[in-house]
Order: sequence, then structure tokens, then C-alpha cells
Amino acid sequence: MKLKTIKNSIRIAGLATMLLVSQSCKDVLDEEVVSGIGNNYMNTTKGFEDAVKAAYSTLRYYYGSQQGLTMSEYGTDIYATGADGGYKGFHYYDGQLNPTVDYLINTWDELYRGINTCNAIIERAPNVTGIAEATKKLRVAEAKFLRAHYYYLLFMQWGGVDLRLSETVVPTKETKRATDAEMYTAIIKDLTEAITDLEAKAQSADYGRATKPHAETLLAKVYLTKAYSTSKAADDFTKAAALCKNVTTAYGYKLLDDFASVFDENNQLNTEVVFAVQYTSDPLTNLTNNTGAVNGGNNLHLFFGMQYDVQPGMKRDVFYGRPFKRLRPTNYLLNTVFADRTNDSRYKKTFRDTWLSNNPGTNLNAASFDDSKTKVSFAAGDTAIFIPGVEWTKAQRAAKKYQVLVPSAYNEALFPTLQKFFDTKRPDLTYEAGSRDYYVFRLADVYLMLAEASLQSGNVADAVAAINAVRYRAGWPGKKEAMLLTAQNLTMETIMEERARELAGEQMRWLDLKRWNMLIDRVKKHNPQAAVNIKDYHVLRPIPQTQIDRSAKGADGKSVFAQNPGY
Repeated sequence: MKLKTIKNSIRIAGLATMLLVSQSCKDVLDEEVVSGIGNNYMNTTKGFEDAVKAAYSTLRYYYGSQQGLTMSEYGTDIYATGADGGYKGFHYYDGQLNPTVDYLINTWDELYRGINTCNAIIERAPNVTGIAEATKKLRVAEAKFLRAHYYYLLFMQWGGVDLRLSETVVPTKETKRATDAEMYTAIIKDLTEAITDLEAKAQSADYGRATKPHAETLLAKVYLTKAYSTSKAADDFTKAAALCKNVTTAYGYKLLDDFASVFDENNQLNTEVVFAVQYTSDPLTNLTNNTGAVNGGNNLHLFFGMQYDVQPGMKRDVFYGRPFKRLRPTNYLLNTVFADRTNDSRYKKTFRDTWLSNNPGTNLNAASFDDSKTKVSFAAGDTAIFIPGVEWTKAQRAAKKYQVLVPSAYNEALFPTLQKFFDTKRPDLTYEAGSRDYYVFRLADVYLMLAEASLQSGNVADAVAAINAVRYRAGWPGKKEAMLLTAQNLTMETIMEERARELAGEQMRWLDLKRWNMLIDRVKKHNPQAAVNIKDYHVLRPIPQTQIDRSAKGADGKSVFAQNPGY
């Protein structure tokens, strides 16, 4: 049984604001509703297995969701705000980004729910009977991977948090903030132990469970992050490189020949996917608390689209998607990162540039953005909108029967549309809950981490080989050799741009900029909207006010759980 077939499962609900715990009643594979379960259910064979499956559900809150996207792509050097939507404080770094924002509160709570479920699994495992010891050890390793993953996300967003490594079973206000060193120690310990006990590859029926390469990839990210921090050790980059090299060589992963095929919704179990969060078309399966979308699901298809559906010859449909217009590529992303379109296929394959008419008619109203023509008419399937990516003269545009959107006409509603996440299998044009899996780790990311770790540890040959594996794949036919770098032109700037080119929109950029200690600098240089307000303290998010208010007070009458500076 694949993890993605799980309908709902029990979770230990650790409400992080007070670290409250309750039991949640949900059903599992056969959709039989289990209600009124007691605290001892988890100590049974079935309850224990259900709890492990349930521990994965927190991943769905962050990956493939608006709240996770908001906290990982908004306000970076490559994405600025679109015309619509809220939560623009994450773009602007202004007073809207404050401790009362529900995305911050809900993300905090959900990650702690997942952590407390993992804590319960790890602590209760020795007393659970009816499960083979080898299976029990494997399930505990899965829980350690997930616990480390959730603490990693908390740590990256908020810094040191309340580091609880045992199950919270009664309400408590006793909290404290761990140091950075304590956070790294706990996360690395969990992942190291998980790697020892996880399988190299999950059984086909259990696709989606944590395996050794999943844990190795995350541990490599942790070591890379640590290597730039005040907790750094001399061998952090070397350790990260060794882990990445193992993932790229030991498990049969392979880069696909065509960059676009990585995101083919009909080929989601491809050789480039290292770790994916499972989604389905079943709303019960996808349901997670506070997802911000109707019935949960992977809803990233909503947020990168421009407003094509009010243009002549066009109307909204399932194929072109529901354009929420939340994120708009910066000039830096379009003009610098994707400057090479002669040799590199990724601009063409990352952004949608053509819309075919799905609303045919003649003598339509004047074009809304192309001033080179007063009327246009289309038959079904005719090109209605084209984005060349470069300026065309008015005469060049007038020679075309369709609208041409040039860079000088881009605005918060009209811009090149990232097409990695579009979901054409939704049942209707208003349906928000997509069914595509979300790729948390894919092989190209691992190769680029290997390039970075190798370069930073002085192994330039390995760094060049790793980045060239990604670049060669991205080259147009006949242009692949031109994509290859040499040791002389490989720098950290090259790697930063390569990660933007390869991974744009994939919930990584904010975390990348932060771990490089480059968030403030690059946002000021490349994102005029955010540059006005961003300050040094914005490398951390505000601690949710609920957490502060519900923690104990010290002798001075203030919460023992301190707010991050600046908020």
C-alpha cells in the first residue's frame, strides 16, 4: 500500500502554542471511520502503524501549499508580489509581517503536531507488541527522519525553538528556546540514526516512506547550512559533499534527459525524484489542518499564473489554470538568471509563453496590453497570446494576429508564467486541490548541493563535474557542450544563479539565501519591492504571539519565550 492511499490517520496533536496534546480521530486505508479512540490505541499493533503513517501528514501542510510557498519563495531575489492575494508582508518585509499572522501560527502549530507524533512513536515503540523488531526499528527511523525534518523547518524559519524530544502528554507552559548548537546537535543526531536503520529503497507498495537517501539528502542540507553558521565545524562542507555524492551514485537515481519531462504530471515516479510528498485526487487523503485550500491537495498550480483569462480569445479553463497571480518573476530572474536562451532550454521549459485561443470569435475588443492593433479575432486553437521574452517593436507586434506581451508591458497581473506545477487532472476549472505529488528533493538539487559543498571544501574538480551534470542536461540539442563550465568560471555566484535557474519556484530560494547569509544583500540588489523595508533581523520570522502568551512568565512578568529581535 502506498502512503498516498492513506485516507486519514491518527495524529498526536501537539498544539505548540501551549504544547497541548489531544487525540485526533481519523480513518485509514479502508476508509473505516475510527472514532472515540483512546490514548492506548497507539500502543497496539495497528495503532502504532497508523501513527507512523499519520506522522507524514504534516509534510502536506508545508509542501505544495500556499503557506509553505509563502514562507519559502516570497520576498526573495527571484520572486516579487503579483496583483492578488494577501500575506504580502512576506514580500514587503513591512508591518504586515508580525507575530499575529495566521500562516506563522498555523505553521508553527502543525510542525509541532508532527514532532509530538514522532516523539510518541519513538518513545512508545519498545512497548508495542505484535510487530517484528526489524519493522519496529524501521518505523522509529522514519519518525526520526520526520522529526529532524520538522525541526529543520522550524529552525530555518525561526531560529532556536523549544526542543522537545519526548512526548508531551499534558498541557504545559514550561518552554525555553534552544541554542543554535543544540538545534544542530538534535537534528544531526536524529538523521544520523535514521540513516543507519532506514532501508536503501522502500518497497514498491510503500513508495513515499523515508529511506536512506532521503535522510542523507536532508543531512547534507543541514551540514551545508551549519557550515555558514556560527556553529560551523571545519568538516561540514566535506560531510555534506560525501552525503551528496552517495545519493548521486549509490541508489540508481538518474537525471532525465529533458528538463521539462521532470514535471510531466503523467510521469511523477521518475528516476530524478528522490523524495516526494504524496497527493491524490481523493480529498480525504489530502486533508490537512489549516491548508488554506479547499480540501487540501497540492495547490501550487494556482499561484504562478498571469491573468490570461480576461484577454481577447481566452477564458479560464482547466488546462491553463486558475490564475491567482501571487508571484511575479523579478527582472533579475528573467534577465540575468535566464539570460542564456540560446544554449540553455530552461527559460523556454520553465515559463509558459504561448496561450491558444479557447474562446474563439471575430472582431473582439481592443487588445488590453498590445497597443499595436485595435482588434483581433481568433479561431479555436489559434495563438492568442505570445510572450517572446524580449522587446519587439510596435511594427513587429502589429505583423502578428495575436497579442504579444513584451517585457516593457509586464506588470503585477501580466508576466511569464511558471509552468512546473500545472495540474490538468482537476475535475473543473475552479477546483483548487491538485493531485500532483510534490518533489521535496530531486536529483538536480543534490548535484547542485554537491557542487557547492565540493567547491567550498576545495574539491573543484568534483564541483565542476556535479554542476555540469545539471547544465549538460539543460542544454538544447546540439548546444549541450556549450553549457559546460570549467574550473576557472565556477564561483559561488555561478552556483547561486544555477540553483535559481534549475529550482525556481520549488520552495527553496528563501532557505538558500538565508543559509548563504545572503538574504538581505540579494533582496536589496534584485527585488526593489522588498529592498525598501528588509532589515538584518528579517532572516528570522516573528515568533507567533500565541506561543509567547501561553508560555510561563519570568520574575519580570515577561514571557520566558523571547520574541525574535526586531518584532
